[in-house]
Order: sequence, then structure tokens, then C-alpha cells
Amino acid sequence: MDLPESVDGVADLLAGGNYVADRSLATSLFLALKLGRPLFLEGEAGVGKTEIAKVLSQQLGRRLIRLQCYEGLDVASAVYEWNYARQMIEIRLAEAMGDADRSTLSSDIFRREFLIERPLLQAMESSIDGPPVLLIDELDRTDEPFEAYLLEVLSDFQVTIPELGTIKADKPPIVIVTSNRTREIHDALKRRCFYHWVDYPDAKREAEILRLKAPGASEELTQQIVGFIQKVRGMDMFKLPGVAESIDWTNALMQLNALVLDPAVVNDTLGVLLKYQDDIQRLQGSEAQRILAEVNANLAEARREGL
Repeated sequence: MDLPESVDGVADLLAGGNYVADRSLATSLFLALKLGRPLFLEGEAGVGKTEIAKVLSQQLGRRLIRLQCYEGLDVASAVYEWNYARQMIEIRLAEAMGDADRSTLSSDIFRREFLIERPLLQAMESSIDGPPVLLIDELDRTDEPFEAYLLEVLSDFQVTIPELGTIKADKPPIVIVTSNRTREIHDALKRRCFYHWVDYPDAKREAEILRLKAPGASEELTQQIVGFIQKVRGMDMFKLPGVAESIDWTNALMQLNALVLDPAVVNDTLGVLLKYQDDIQRLQGSEAQRILAEVNANLAEARREGL
């Protein structure tokens, strides 16, 4: 599938994959696709950054190559390593055949066929469907040396292998880089990308997301969930619930056959919405009841104004 030719086209593309994007995100993504630049997405965990790459891959019919970052990630895991077992077999065969010239053997065992390709090197290769979507997920979990290594990849879409030389992509992959901002990413890397902060959705957009991701929920339940979560996000919590948690909570409530929110079902299911015991303890009981009462009052007022 060809790349979208407009911001509206990008919004429609994402909508086709059940992703509700705001105008600014669609614009940033359109410019990144049009100008062939990586898109750096920063935001809290669970707001839908990773999902953007997945939807792009699905909707464009491109292969998704995901590099999940973690502390200690190195070139051998992210880019390439040599297949030492095959190289040793090649050496033994050469010795058995009497062809043990050191210079010749050295060049023979450092051929492309002995290379094990990891995600970044795989992303340099196009297929019949077009360049792949490369997702570098949670870059903030890695360390600065690896971040520095990415500068060549993100600026020139190439990888340098000392024994082989430089391998450059014929057509640049679509690159999505995400960060949960547990640490600051260096400016040198950000300059090579277009930047977009993915924020929590407002009530209207979150309701649209829930209608798409949890269509079996009643409209009243959906509105109550959205109102409750929007209130919680205004509190000083250790970890605010993201969109992923709101979807999980809605699906969990449907499994319990809940048609509306009530204090009991909220207290029983807070472990789906919140991930830290301190946050759960703060919200359980009277605080959850107070928030739910405010939500119900707001919904009743909105219904009266709509009549």
C-alpha cells in the first residue's frame, strides 16, 4: 500500500486500524512519512505510542521489525553478530582440504552468509511490499553508548560493519522511536527525528477509543469509565492510568457483566486500573465513592442540558 498523501489520509489510515489520533499526531506522522524522517514519540507508558507502529505496519502491509530496548542492549543483540559456529566449521573444512592460507581464510569467514542479522540490520533490507516499519521501543531503557550508535542509523539509514563495510538501505525504513521519559534522550538523537509528545486523550477521544476497542460496553458504562479515569488523572498518583488501562478496565468490567459503575465494583477492580498498592489504597473506599458521585452528577447534568 502506498503512503498517505495528506494529513487526513494518515488519520484515515490510523482509523482503519482502530487507532484514534488527534490532528497534531496525524500531522507529525504525515511529515515523517513524507520527508522520510524517523518519528520520535515521547509520553507516559500506556498512551498508545507502540500501537502507532503496529497499526502502520498492519495498514500499509509492511513488515514490522521491533527492537525492544533494555539496559545493557548491545550491538550483538540489536544490529548483528557473526555466526561463530559456522565460521569454525569453515575453518576446519579449509584445514582438512589443505587450504589454510590465513589471509584468504580471514576474508572467507567474514562474508555476508556468516552474518546473523538483528533488527537494525534487518531494517536496512526492503521487501516486495516496500521498506519495513522499524520500531525502536522504549529507547530510554538503554544507555547512552547505544543511543550514540543509533545516530548513524537514524541519520543515514546505514550500518557499518568493520569486516564488511557499510550496509545502506536502498529505501529508508519507516522508523518509530518511543520513550517513556524515564531519562532524557540526548539532543543529538532528537535532532535526527521529528518529535511528538503523545499525551493522555481528552474525554471525547477516550470515549471514541473505548467504543472501538470495547464495543460491547454500554454507552452509560463507557461514559462513567471515561469520567472516572479523567478525574483520576487529575490526582497526584504514583502512576496515572493510561489508555491501555482504560481499555483493560472496560473489558474486565464487561467480563463481570457490569452495566454501570458502582462503588463496590470499582473497589473490586482497581487492580486492573492502577498498578501500585499506594495508589489503590488512596482511591479505595470513600475516595472512589466521591469521584463516582461527581461523575454521575456531571453525566446527569449533561443529559439534562441535552434535552
